[in-house]
Amino acid sequence: MSRFALLTAAALITAAGGASASSFVATTDTVGKALANSSEWTTDLTFDDDDKVLLAARDDAATFIASEGDIRGARLEAALQQIRRQAPQLQADDRQLAEAILAR
Repeated sequence: MSRFALLTAAALITAAGGASASSFVATTDTVGKALANSSEWTTDLTFDDDDKVLLAARDDAATFIASEGDIRGARLEAALQQIRRQAPQLQADDRQLAEAILAR
């Protein structure tokens, strides 16, 4: 499994951590769909430049999470845009993606 797919799964699994039983089912369905779809497009990606953008965004992601979304750094914005451009089918919000960037 590619790093980006793992990043995606981590973001969605993190979101399920505090979910109730009914929303957990919906979240796990989303994770399953994201993983199934990710195999179709990840083979076309190169991760060298992607990794650099995501790694550079770690400090901004930590600040974003710690400030509860009030502080949004330029590197985090670039990483979020890149992730959404490469995986438009993702249903993760900014916090979930920031958590996944930190978990990387």
